[in-house]
Amino acid sequence: MKKILTLAMALTLTVSLAACGDKDKDNNSSSQGSESSSLSGSILAVGSTALQQLVETTAADFMDKNKDVSIQVQGGGSGTGLTQVSEGQAQIGNSDVFAEEKLDADKAAELVDHQVAVVAMAAVTNKDVGIDGLTKQQLVDIFTGKVTNWSEVGGKDEKIQIVNRPSSSGTRATFEKFALGTKTEDLAGSIQEDASGTVKKLVGETPGAIGYLAMSYLDDSIQALKYDGVEATVDNVTNGSYPVWAYEHMYTKGEPDAATKAFLDYIVSDEVQGDNGEVVELGYIPVSKMQVKRDAAGTVTK
Repeated sequence: MKKILTLAMALTLTVSLAACGDKDKDNNSSSQGSESSSLSGSILAVGSTALQQLVETTAADFMDKNKDVSIQVQGGGSGTGLTQVSEGQAQIGNSDVFAEEKLDADKAAELVDHQVAVVAMAAVTNKDVGIDGLTKQQLVDIFTGKVTNWSEVGGKDEKIQIVNRPSSSGTRATFEKFALGTKTEDLAGSIQEDASGTVKKLVGETPGAIGYLAMSYLDDSIQALKYDGVEATVDNVTNGSYPVWAYEHMYTKGEPDAATKAFLDYIVSDEVQGDNGEVVELGYIPVSKMQVKRDAAGTVTK
């Protein structure tokens, strides 16, 4: 009888310990669950329209994976993006140019540069103009108003209609710096449009029109021009043969918050940057593929 009582007490103690263990396990699981709660936050990314396609596409994918993160993407040009992130109005400033090219040195120094891709830019015309390439000097002459008819550069007898970008545009800054080699004034009669998609539409529909677009916007609705005989292709950009390109920057003011950092990490991940990722599919070039480098002064090195 004594043995039976002892055995019963031992069994009771074992069950109690097991129950306590399960309870502790449940508590630990609950505690770990709260520590690994899903990412959350709101992100506003503003600026470059040349980069906008990539940011919008990756933002949609990222939000699908992170339901508690909200990302808004707006254009407005690189200058606008850099100004807004510098003033704390946006978490990310998208830019085709280095911050020091648009902001005062002290404000630029506060920003952290996240280079997410390379974009090449090409002069583009209405398909009926009748040419497929221009020299650097011919482009300068057109955008400074010295040449006003396509017949002067081998095209049809038709007035040239310039579709330009505003002064805040990083695409304009890149095109002037690396295609023209000089800044230009806004000519009387020229059209000024900030959004790349609208520029493409205007050039495609306006007789005699010329503008310039990021390679990610090029399609059969417009004629992309060779530059000094060199096509705007990925290979020509990566090996340094085609000079009209820029890094795509996503600037933050100081180090980013957790949600913004996770989004930036996602954009430079293999999933986005790989051969089947959004960067390549949308017509951008992964920074890792470049065989040359360029600094803020425009100096190119191998």
